Amino acid sequence: MLDQTTLIALYTIVRKEISRFTRIWIQTILPPTISMTLYFVIFGNLIGSRIGTMNGISYIDFIAPGIIMMSIINNSYANVVSSFFGAKFQHHIEEMLVAPIPNIVILIGFVSGGLARGFLVGAVVTVVALFFTDLKIHSFPITVAVVFMTATVFSLAGLINAIFARKFDDISIIPTFVLTPLIYLGGVFYSIDMLPEFWQTVSALNPILYMVNAFRYGMLGESDINISSAFLILVLFTVVLFSIALILLNKGTGIKH
Repeated sequence: MLDQTTLIALYTIVRKEISRFTRIWIQTILPPTISMTLYFVIFGNLIGSRIGTMNGISYIDFIAPGIIMMSIINNSYANVVSSFFGAKFQHHIEEMLVAPIPNIVILIGFVSGGLARGFLVGAVVTVVALFFTDLKIHSFPITVAVVFMTATVFSLAGLINAIFARKFDDISIIPTFVLTPLIYLGGVFYSIDMLPEFWQTVSALNPILYMVNAFRYGMLGESDINISSAFLILVLFTVVLFSIALILLNKGTGIKH
């Protein structure tokens, strides 16, 4: 049971994290909104009209959940990796670690900031999508659960990246060379049924494929993969990354020298 001091500490961290990205919304909220709008215009209206349908669904409706999920992944990750590394760089993370605050509270606080930004940007992009598509939610509980777990997974991944980062360049390597390729190869713009059998097998190793398709199922009732498998992958990644992040914080990895 959390005592009052711990709850105040958690509230303070979460409030600071949310205030951090909302204060500079022109840098954190507006750019992804514009980028995702361009995806809808170019891939949805211009290219989509030539492609026609995908699995019996209009192409722009098919890619809409993937584009929304892409914004959630990128922003939940970016928020935590930049915030935690900034705390390391400015040396005020040490003050939090020596304070009578459990490390799990610090972890939950930073992850909550990533969740908040992921949800906010996802909601804004969803509103934008309604100008181009006729989206209807097939299963609200599945949709919310997938968004929550996906944002949690990438918030945790961002924190782990920040823990190991030694300079600002280190926080851009993973998004550029790992995250972006996995997103584009995660079934955002196509159905894996279009791929040869070998590449379908390779795609099955990409965790983002499961997240995108689970979210697409929640929105459209259409998925290339088994929903139970998708939730199993999400729960597994959440537990593993949370455990790793907590262990690293307890050890002071990347902080204590």
